[in-house]
Amino acid sequence: MDGMNDGKRIVIAGGTGFLGQALAVALEQAGFSVVVLGRHRPVSASPDCFVPSENQDTAAWGRFVPWDGRTIGDWAGELDGADAIVNLAGRTVDCVKTPANCDEILRSRVESTRALGQACAERGITPRVWVQMSTAHIVGDPPTVVCDEDSPPGYGLAPDVGRAWEAEFHATKPEETRGVILRTSFVLDSGKGAMKRLGLLARVGLGGTVGHGRQGISWIHVGDMNRLFLRAIEDETMQGVYMATAPNPVSNREFMRALRQALGMPIGLPAPAFGVKIAARLLLRTDPELALEGRYCVSRRLEDEGFEFQFETILEAFADLYGN
Repeated sequence: MDGMNDGKRIVIAGGTGFLGQALAVALEQAGFSVVVLGRHRPVSASPDCFVPSENQDTAAWGRFVPWDGRTIGDWAGELDGADAIVNLAGRTVDCVKTPANCDEILRSRVESTRALGQACAERGITPRVWVQMSTAHIVGDPPTVVCDEDSPPGYGLAPDVGRAWEAEFHATKPEETRGVILRTSFVLDSGKGAMKRLGLLARVGLGGTVGHGRQGISWIHVGDMNRLFLRAIEDETMQGVYMATAPNPVSNREFMRALRQALGMPIGLPAPAFGVKIAARLLLRTDPELALEGRYCVSRRLEDEGFEFQFETILEAFADLYGN
């Protein structure tokens, strides 16, 4: 595979989070050359991500280039000759949903997508493929309905952001460039992203059912997410919208039980809804709906096209991530 991809350059926009770092490593291991666009090089970046400092002798996974995610700058030159664009840019939703934060969640996604498209247009660039992140939350939070690529958008901030995000992608992507939209669910990676907080709570005995526990959690192992990105880049038949989620979504009750089992923690105190609402806003500075609401999503298209998940069940995923 290395031989096939040598010399092919992938630009990851907004790739400084845990998902972008993991993808940069996977792409370099597959033989690609990686450029990561980000507002700030993360202080927490692992030593095997991005170009290391002079006193490190570890391999570099990708080259970091700063951008503001809004305006055309020197970074646009990195698109010249790029084989693919992967756009992950967007402010984290792990925050209190103040009007200012909601505005930034929307603008950071739409404006970064627009900037990439304008840079391609101004420089006459037509990448072979553009893989665009979107959100599985676009379907809203139906309590029992299982959603797939054909499900209608829901109501609320996440569906509104998802619609605007995808509309900007369609409007700005070069016409000749193959486009793939991955409506991404909860990406699982031990000690990273939301799992860092959930793992800590479970280890101290606070990993019980949240609220009524029936809310759906659609998830995907980070390894399968990377394999899906690679397939979207390399498979010329992939085009359009896909739900990036494992085939077996679970309830919050099942999810937390599996996490406790993987961590060897026999108890987990439940978290009533009123307590979550207070603690999320005042202590964790996040949105309680991230834990209290949810959805059950599957990907009809990935099943039809024969994508094979290495981790199909939540027990398999946690066993791999936590070594149990």
